[in-house]
Amino acid sequence: MATRVKEKAAARKANADKRPRATAKYIRISPSKVKIVLDLIRDKQVDQARAILAYTPKSASPVVEKLLNSAIANAENNLEMDRASLFVAEAYANQGPTLKRYWARSHGRADMIKKKTSHITIVLDQK
Repeated sequence: MATRVKEKAAARKANADKRPRATAKYIRISPSKVKIVLDLIRDKQVDQARAILAYTPKSASPVVEKLLNSAIANAENNLEMDRASLFVAEAYANQGPTLKRYWARSHGRADMIKKKTSHITIVLDQK
């Protein structure tokens, strides 16, 4: 049944991406709203990206800023990278599970309300 489990695990670990990353899951903001904010910081230096997020009046900005700070901390503490050389290599938001709620309408009917969630990932790299 399970053949070469250790070899396969070692191969996966060797091919894993070594870049620092941070992921936030099940965030109660629609992925389309998060993608607008992520487009602003992609391919920017981390300090410049933090400044952009601090002054962006979008609901996703505080969440993305917190996630960016986490990715920076992962790079400095776990991989011992220099903060001055870091930039945002990848930033993307995938759709999470949708919460389905109902809203009462007239004549005993109901409308569906879909509350979308998102999984946000930020990957950093060195210049």
